[in-house]
Amino acid sequence: MTGLLVSLLQWPIRALILLLISQLPFLGVEMASFPIALISAVAIGLLGLLLTWPLKFIFGPAWALTTLGGLIPIGWLFDWLITIILFGLAAWLIQGFRLRNGLASAALGALAYSILCYVILNAIPGLSVKLTGAAALFTGTIG
Repeated sequence: MTGLLVSLLQWPIRALILLLISQLPFLGVEMASFPIALISAVAIGLLGLLLTWPLKFIFGPAWALTTLGGLIPIGWLFDWLITIILFGLAAWLIQGFRLRNGLASAALGALAYSILCYVILNAIPGLSVKLTGAAALFTGTIG
């Protein structure tokens, strides 16, 4: 399938995943309704498309210093940080998407969103996605 078609098929599933995450009280993610979840899923995707490379450019020097140019395998922390920023920005932009505990909710919500998107979307043929670095670490798929 083409990338656009896959994205359109993933969109409502990602919205349902956001609703599922909002039902987990310990995460502190609140979603007002399914339409808000749909808008939030689009916002997270568009923010990721627009901001991932600029954020990697900004965090590049810090990544190079802390990982010794990639020798120390903690680069997943920077991927997770970018995911947290995208998740938090989407919550800030969209009325009805709230992070009750601020940064802690953004961190836990972004991690849960990454893992659930990976697990659920890869269970559907043709909709597979890559696992983010932080989610891969927490699921035990990288050392």
